[in-house]
This record gives sequence, structure tokens and C-alpha cells, in this order.
Amino acid sequence: MVGKALLEVLFLIIGFVLLLKGADFLVDGASGIAMKLKISAFIIGVTVVAFCTSAPELAVSITAGVTGDGDIIIGNVLGSNIINVLLILGLSAVITRLPVETSTRFIDVPFLIIVSVLFIVLGCIGWSFAWWEGLILVILYVAFMVYNVLLARRQHKHPQPEELPLQQQHKAPRKRAKIIQKTGRFTAWYNGMSQHVWFLILLTLLGLGCVVVGGIFVVDTAQFLAEDIFKIPAEIVALTIVALGTSLPELVTSVVAARKGNVGLATGNIIGSNIANILLIGGVGALASAGTVLSFSYEGIVSGIVGLAAALIIFLASFTRAREAGGRHYIGRVAGIIMLCCFAAYYAYLFLNLYIFQLY
Repeated sequence: MVGKALLEVLFLIIGFVLLLKGADFLVDGASGIAMKLKISAFIIGVTVVAFCTSAPELAVSITAGVTGDGDIIIGNVLGSNIINVLLILGLSAVITRLPVETSTRFIDVPFLIIVSVLFIVLGCIGWSFAWWEGLILVILYVAFMVYNVLLARRQHKHPQPEELPLQQQHKAPRKRAKIIQKTGRFTAWYNGMSQHVWFLILLTLLGLGCVVVGGIFVVDTAQFLAEDIFKIPAEIVALTIVALGTSLPELVTSVVAARKGNVGLATGNIIGSNIANILLIGGVGALASAGTVLSFSYEGIVSGIVGLAAALIIFLASFTRAREAGGRHYIGRVAGIIMLCCFAAYYAYLFLNLYIFQLY
């Protein structure tokens, strides 16, 4: 049993590495293609990057749906959303102000709140998700993507000021030359090949393959560790280990983007990823589980409410306005600290519920 456990832990580590590196390739390839279209940072973040960084959750949910592990799907969706906002967006806001555009404040964030409520309501109907409920979620995600594509086309015709930093990143040959000299021939080759669309497409497909294989490893290992080793309910494992592991791409992408000042990408990535988790990952998971029961438990309600509260925090925090004349709305450091405190409180509740409350 010890040898089996060590082997499963090794598979878990390999799975997370594949998820993280695969998502990295996906982001490089897909965002590289999108940026050639001169789309704004937020639009790229809420669509292309959000979809790519949500690919681990999608792979995990499809695999879990096919194998009948419904608890993994619900826990993965809700746990990832909570981590995305309370941990990742919280850290990003602590690092730097995150400006919020008017359309984000009145369209994207309210839409996230609406779909969060819808997910809870659908889950409470029969305490499970039927295939038709999954279809509704997927259709809503397609509509959301169509809206953003139309918005991107409009921005392409009428560029916004926030697009300039993104474009300037591709117009710094001296800085790029210095980086190439320091990081070696492979980086020079990689940067050179990244200018070709065919290579970006290949990179995207490679990342997708790594994500799928990594998702299989994570689901299988999580189920084994939960049921056979630690005797922990699978949904708790999904809300913690699996959710954190599949949220690593969002964590790395958003924090690095915030540190580099690409705040539109950081904010769009989180909001878009949460919408994708609920509508796409939850919807596809329900469709993939058509032959089995995708149950929705008490823990799902609690986590769903926490995820909804996290979305409300974003909405309220986005009305903070800079003091300087003509200051923009932003999510600031105070809101980031509140998010991190809520994250700590939520996980404290999870472990207290698991190790103390259930003893009685």
C-alpha cells in the first residue's frame, strides 16, 4: 500500500506539472495569436487567456464526468472560482491597483454574479445536474464569448488607450535583444518561432495535450488519495488539492501580469476564468456525466454561496475610485486584503468541518 501511495503521489506531481506547463504553452500560443489582432488586454484576458487557463479544470471535469466522479466536478468548479477571486485576485490587488472599465463593472461582473446564482439554483433542482442543465450553461457561455468577440471587433476598429501597453510590448527590440543574450539560444529560437502563426497554433495544441493528460493523472490520483489513503470525501479533496492545482495557471498568469503592470490581463483572466468554470466546465461536466448522477450536496451550496460572495466583493470593490482628477475605478489593496482574509476563513471552515465538526 505504501508503494502504491508513493506512486500515486508521483502521478499527482506529474499531473500538476503537465497542467501548469501545458497551460503555459496554451497561454503563449493562444494569446500570441490573439494579440496579433490588436485586441485590448482585458478582452484577451476574459476570453483567450481565461479559456486557456481554465483548460485544466475542463480536462479534469471531462475526465471525472466520463469516469462518474461527479463530486470532483462540482468541487473543482466551485473551489477553483473561490481560489481565483479570494486568493489570486486578492494577491494581484495587493501587488498593484487593478483598474476596472465601465463595461466590466456593469456587464462582466454582474454577469458573473448572475451565473453564480444560476449554478446554485440549477444544482438545488433535484440536488443534481441533468444533461439539459449542462446544455443551458454551455449555451450561455457561447453567448458570452460571442458578445466579447463582437466587442473585440469594435475595439479593433476603434482602439482604446488601454491597448497601448500591449502593443508596446512587441516594439521593444533592444530589450528583447538583451533578454535573448542572457537566456541563451533556446530562448532566442523560441522567441523567433513565436512570431509565426503556425508555431503558435502548434504550441496551443501541445499545451492542450499536456493539459488533458495532466487532468487524467490528477483525477485518478485525487480519487485514490481521498478514498483509500486519507479517507477524505472526494468533494473536499476537489475543493482543496484539485482546485488549487488546476488554478495554478490563473495564479501564475494573473500575479505575473499584475507585477508587470498588465492589469487588464490579470483582471480579465480571473473574471473570464470564473465565468468559464461555471458555464463551460460545469456545463460540459454535466453533459459528460449524462449517464450518471452529478450530485449537488450541502458542501456544494456552501461553496457556491462563498463563490457568489466573492463575485459580490469584486462588484463592490470595483466602485472604488482614484482620488486624482479623472481617476479611474479600480480594485485596491484594501479589497485584496479582505479577499485574502476571506480565503483563509473559508479554508479554516473546510478543515474544521472535516476534522472537528464531523466527529460529533
